[in-house]
Amino acid sequence: MSDPAAPRLLLVTGLSGAGKSTVLKVLEDLGWEVVDNLPLALLDALIDAPVQRRAANRPIAVGIDSRSRGFKPALLVKRMKELREAGGRDMQTLFLDCAGAELERRFSETRRRHPMAEDRPAADGIAREREMMEPLRRWAEHVIDTTNYTSNDLQQEVRQRFGGGGDDAPVLNILSFGFARGLPRHADLVFDMRYLRNPHWDAALRPHTGLDPDVAAYIRTDPAYEATVAQIETLLLTLLPRYRAEGKSYVTIAFGCTGGRHRSVHVADRVARTLRAAGHEPTVTHRNLDSAPQDGLEGKPPPASPAPGGQT
Repeated sequence: MSDPAAPRLLLVTGLSGAGKSTVLKVLEDLGWEVVDNLPLALLDALIDAPVQRRAANRPIAVGIDSRSRGFKPALLVKRMKELREAGGRDMQTLFLDCAGAELERRFSETRRRHPMAEDRPAADGIAREREMMEPLRRWAEHVIDTTNYTSNDLQQEVRQRFGGGGDDAPVLNILSFGFARGLPRHADLVFDMRYLRNPHWDAALRPHTGLDPDVAAYIRTDPAYEATVAQIETLLLTLLPRYRAEGKSYVTIAFGCTGGRHRSVHVADRVARTLRAAGHEPTVTHRNLDSAPQDGLEGKPPPASPAPGGQT
């Protein structure tokens, strides 16, 4: 019976060029501790290392292939069998397979040579490696044939098999900013709120911010406000699950107005509340909230309304 305190261990192996690096990168993004090309002699030391409390529930992925020092598939299978029979740890193997013709194509498109055919055609190394790796392929609980997979397909497959039930949601940040003070560098989506009524030109509202009720009420009176912001919220609620499915680790949604103190702040705050109500966990950053209001940054004030009787 496995020790519940011991982290899960996944041995990732397979044919060179079949996608091991991609798999390990996805597992790392999913929160796994990843060790690549571990010398076989150090595998026992890794398995027997005492479990740190902070990492007790963090699974481990170990990448081993024909380039690993001391690599002998039959001996590795024998050792894995011994460890499984001894119990104490949840251990599994993922083998990445691929058709020879596709592997030849992949090696031909890169400068990388096949590790078992440094001075010969790649086909020779592929055939030799396939024969050598057969014991591991038969032993593996998980086999993924990547012949017809794009890199994205393989990432999706790994996330579905080893995603761990929902811990792979992207880190979500809602940002407000002022265009006059520069665009945010790492925003994934930018929405321009400068089409809404600008509270800056109301002397009573200018010192306040989009977090204040009087400013929020002023912005909400814009005839375009409710329909457009609601559409933005609907779009985001549609996109966020897709970003998660694609494996995106971070999503930053930025709302900009001219100075970054009123319209963008209010809309960012509203959208964040909507996303939280839908089960998301965004953090909110107001980049320019504490900046001093400046007429020169805000452009021209809106034209004055005609006085009664047509007088200006």
